[in-house]
Amino acid sequence: MATPKSRSRDGYPGRALALILVVTVGLVALMFGTGYTKPRLGIDLAGGTSVTLTAKSDDPSAINKANLDTAVGIIQKRVNGMGVSEAEVQTQGNSNIIVNIPDGGNTQESIDKVGDTAKLYFRPVLATAPTGISAQPQPSSAPSTAPSGSASPAASGSASAPASPSSSATKAGRALSGALQADPSGSASAPATGSAAPSAPTTPTNPADVSAALTQGTVPAELQQQFNALDCSVKEQRQNYQKASDPSAPAVACSYDAEQSIWYKFALGGVAVNGQDVTKAQAVYDTQSAKGWMVDLSFNDAGSNAFASTTGKLATQPAPANQFAIVLDGQVVSHPYVSESITGGSAVISGTFTQDDAKSLGNVLSYGALPLDFVKSDVTTVSPQLGSEQLEAGLIAGLIGMVLVVIYSLVYYRGLGLVSIAGLAVSAVLTWSIMSLLGAGVGFALNLPAVCGAIVAIGITADSFIVYFERIRDEVREGAQLRPAVQRAWPRARRTILVSDFVSFLCAAVLYLVSVGKVQGFAFTLGLTTLLDVVVIFLFTKPLITLLARTKFFSSGHPWSGLDPKRLGARPPIRGSRRRPAPSQQTQEV
Repeated sequence: MATPKSRSRDGYPGRALALILVVTVGLVALMFGTGYTKPRLGIDLAGGTSVTLTAKSDDPSAINKANLDTAVGIIQKRVNGMGVSEAEVQTQGNSNIIVNIPDGGNTQESIDKVGDTAKLYFRPVLATAPTGISAQPQPSSAPSTAPSGSASPAASGSASAPASPSSSATKAGRALSGALQADPSGSASAPATGSAAPSAPTTPTNPADVSAALTQGTVPAELQQQFNALDCSVKEQRQNYQKASDPSAPAVACSYDAEQSIWYKFALGGVAVNGQDVTKAQAVYDTQSAKGWMVDLSFNDAGSNAFASTTGKLATQPAPANQFAIVLDGQVVSHPYVSESITGGSAVISGTFTQDDAKSLGNVLSYGALPLDFVKSDVTTVSPQLGSEQLEAGLIAGLIGMVLVVIYSLVYYRGLGLVSIAGLAVSAVLTWSIMSLLGAGVGFALNLPAVCGAIVAIGITADSFIVYFERIRDEVREGAQLRPAVQRAWPRARRTILVSDFVSFLCAAVLYLVSVGKVQGFAFTLGLTTLLDVVVIFLFTKPLITLLARTKFFSSGHPWSGLDPKRLGARPPIRGSRRRPAPSQQTQEV
């Protein structure tokens, strides 16, 4: 039985062991209680697509942390609004944003839309025409706009309106209901005012005549040449005209009609309403008229005033000049027409929307306005099969490393090797549970570099055991008994372990701060496991060895304990006290 004096020297190892066991059991219970029993896997392991967006601006000072953080929030909402769960959006360096989109759901649509990162604008339509076709197009109804909550007018008082080419990439993104209702036949209903609007001339059927009729007298001279030369079916031309940087100047743009498989070109006036003035846009079902899905949008004060003024001016113009285009990244998303000024700061876009169409347009309107322009600088796709193969290879490498450490510990340290194995097991349980909970709590994803960091941590933990074991064995070689050897070895081993772990943690912290992307996963895992190594060595390894030193198996230096004095070449203890030799009585000669 240990005396109070020896207990004070040994500390209270039972308390330290009880503490770490309680913490370990608590983390495991919390992990199973919340249902997050596995770490969240990154794109490179679970499969998915990683898109790197690089900010571009004529003003270098505009590319700053505040604007990047704002863009991250908008892109995160845009991707989540498309039904993609667990997408990750984060900044990388000083000018990049990384968007990780897992497989499943609307993955491809999200990849396409996440690149639509230019500012969102509302521009008046000056002219529109089909482009890059040889066959006769089938024009569809022009869009219409109305105040939010207005009902469809009666059929009486309707007037024939010219059918203008469609520009929406969705099936119904070209019709707005309320004051005007698009009609599949090419006619539109005007408000029930008791008088019909004058009929517009019939649109020519020949594509060349269509272009001439829609552009005659409506496009400024300086824009006419660009409009005539633009062929939206040529990708290079579309990209060149998407680079227009002056929002106040007239511009040309393109749009693709998926129903008719036709490209259309537009001549547009300067920006009338900035997309950043849209406060809310969402897909809702038209319960009043039961005519399908629509998009309800609202503006802030500045946007409301600009929208009312613009729609009031457009309502007095003939087609197609009574339309405004919703332009995102230089491409026309929709081009509704109006018949009256829309005030109140809200409007409704409706037509033949499906739920997905309405939701897609709502996302464009809600999350299209970004404070910076971005280009896709890199798109990396990893299949789930490749990710599972990488994960399997990483786990096999970790298992091989663990087995080699176990074999080395048992062969070289024998009984003490069991202590190192138990310490590695505790460290593994803590690491697994913490990573699982961090994945649920803060979205930490375990990628392949992070797995490498966990494998490296096996060596760091084993190194701490070896330092302490060798200090104890050095004391035994000097002839000390085991219990004093354990106590004297600890201060020197502790100093070495702390210095070593501090250097590892410092390297991990610096690497995390200066690195970007997946390398941060390696740095984070390395830093986490280094901290856990300190916890395990202080609260588990040292208290456990202190308790084992009190057992006969270890204290007697059993050959299989790993602390056999003979095997270690210990010097025999010196018994008794040294006596100084008596001075000689003989007279010494000088």
